[in-house]
Amino acid sequence: MNDILTHRENGVTTVTFNRLDKKNSITSDMYAAMADAIEAAATDEHTRVLVFQGHESIFSAGNDIADFLDKPPAAQDAPVFRFLRGLAGFPKPVVAAVCGPAVGIGTTLLFHCDLVYAGDNAAFSMPFVNLGLCPEAASSLLTTQMMGYHRAAEALLLGEPFMAEAALEVGLVNRVVPPSEANRVAQQVAAKLAAKPMSSLVETKRLMKHGQSAVVLAQMNTEAASFGRMLREPAAREAFGAFMAKRKPDFSQL
Repeated sequence: MNDILTHRENGVTTVTFNRLDKKNSITSDMYAAMADAIEAAATDEHTRVLVFQGHESIFSAGNDIADFLDKPPAAQDAPVFRFLRGLAGFPKPVVAAVCGPAVGIGTTLLFHCDLVYAGDNAAFSMPFVNLGLCPEAASSLLTTQMMGYHRAAEALLLGEPFMAEAALEVGLVNRVVPPSEANRVAQQVAAKLAAKPMSSLVETKRLMKHGQSAVVLAQMNTEAASFGRMLREPAAREAFGAFMAKRKPDFSQL
């Protein structure tokens, strides 16, 4: 069974996390599949809108830790970085439906979506510090821009979950709906977008992001360099070792 499902219908390409038994945790192969899907959708004249969705009980638990440790993103052409650059630079509208936990990249990818619809069970978290790491996906820049510094600091330094209503308040999501309706609402919005003139959608998105794209990519690159370095340092080794051993990490000497 494919862990990433891609389906195109009526101008909408939908990418679905389909690894429910592993809480939709993302492997290197899944990043590669999503990067390929984004690249194909960007140039496909029949794709007018891109949608990301998960299950009504969970969006994504973030990186698959075992796979992540086995295949760390050591270079800029790593699948995760291909995915992030492709999503950040995607010229057409991107819609997301998020229910249940959205951990790490499950949250940060949403900063690069244009419209986000959340189930009222959605729980967003960016626990990079708790893993001895730093933010990725330009989230150190975009979280601050969206939430303001102090709320961003709370989200990134504490790494604790915040719920759907809080995400709505700061503008990370457009609407909160029952979990059973989130995917349907996202598809309905995508259909509305797909019926509009493509040239106007693309140009409007380009103008809204004008002057920001280069900054976002530069921040991604800076974060990636720090992330790669910190991944080899004692704090991350302790955090991941504790996770695999199912114990509480001890950072008292780090």
